[in-house]
Amino acid sequence: MTTANKLTLLRMALIPVFLGVLYAGVPGHWALGIFIVASLTDMLDGYIARHYNQITNFGKFMDPLADKVLVLSAMCWFVEAGRMPGWVLATVLLREFAVSGMRLVAVEQGRVIAAGWSGKVKTAATMVCLCLMLFIEPPGIMPYGSAPALADTVDLVSNIVIVATTLYSGAEYFIKNRDVFKNAD
Repeated sequence: MTTANKLTLLRMALIPVFLGVLYAGVPGHWALGIFIVASLTDMLDGYIARHYNQITNFGKFMDPLADKVLVLSAMCWFVEAGRMPGWVLATVLLREFAVSGMRLVAVEQGRVIAAGWSGKVKTAATMVCLCLMLFIEPPGIMPYGSAPALADTVDLVSNIVIVATTLYSGAEYFIKNRDVFKNAD
């Protein structure tokens, strides 16, 4: 197994740990630290895979899956905690299902739709926003004297950024690859 794939598996293994820390009420910065480490493995495994020619079919499948599971797990917790509207999560889920569906149609045509730049920006922006939300008001504590108004503002801006980058990247995928559906049986 390649180093890049081991990092992807580490990210997957950190997801239940991250959620366990959130739900157990462990001091909030532990959850933030775990989320940051998991997020950084995303950048690192991609770099290693490309730089050291460790691109594998396993990595092509598991890396984006691990990203989605990590991000969606955090978003589910924020929805449950009342810090993210359910429709924000639904928007992200819809985009993920739609792009995955389009990729499946493309595969039937012998075509592979690679991850686009906007999709990578969306993932990075979402991970940064979730980190900010965890930092400003982690579960159980208010760090550095932060006020609820600050947390509300960070949550609002983060939710807007997540939705905007999600919609933009989804639209870009469909516009650039609209011929996939024209050629579908």
